[in-house]
Amino acid sequence: MIVYTLGTIFFPFDRAVDWLQILLEQEIIVEPVLLQYGATSTRLNHPLLTSVPSLSRHEMYAAAQQASLVISHAGQGSTRMLAEMGACFVLLPRLKRYGEHVDDHQLLFARAVEKYGIQHCIELQQLLEYVKERPSPFQGKLFNAPSLVMHLIERYRSLELQK
Repeated sequence: MIVYTLGTIFFPFDRAVDWLQILLEQEIIVEPVLLQYGATSTRLNHPLLTSVPSLSRHEMYAAAQQASLVISHAGQGSTRMLAEMGACFVLLPRLKRYGEHVDDHQLLFARAVEKYGIQHCIELQQLLEYVKERPSPFQGKLFNAPSLVMHLIERYRSLELQK
């Protein structure tokens, strides 16, 4: 099973849905897919696809544990959960130029965690390659603070103390 999660914010993520449709129609994906689409309207209808608007954290965790691959928006909370699970996952950052978010912070975040071996895609071809050749399950820890914001505050505070 592949878990394909778009997050739950109110901006559409049509590009991700279009890519999923292509991957299913071209039989690049040949296993069941659980799509968590949030506020994105989806017109996908495929025998391998199960679509739900939202999953609880517990449901998402359980689904991700069973998944051979998780394809996720690049939200900090989702990324951290998948990293802590040691999941096999790839990030799809929402981009401002497509109206998928107010800015490109998901892309900046995806680039920041890339140094830990977490892969991200901004083009369909990249995603296609990760579906065919799965990234290794994540092993390690992104940061110790309870959130990215707290991590950055602590990091900058320590830099200020060094001055």
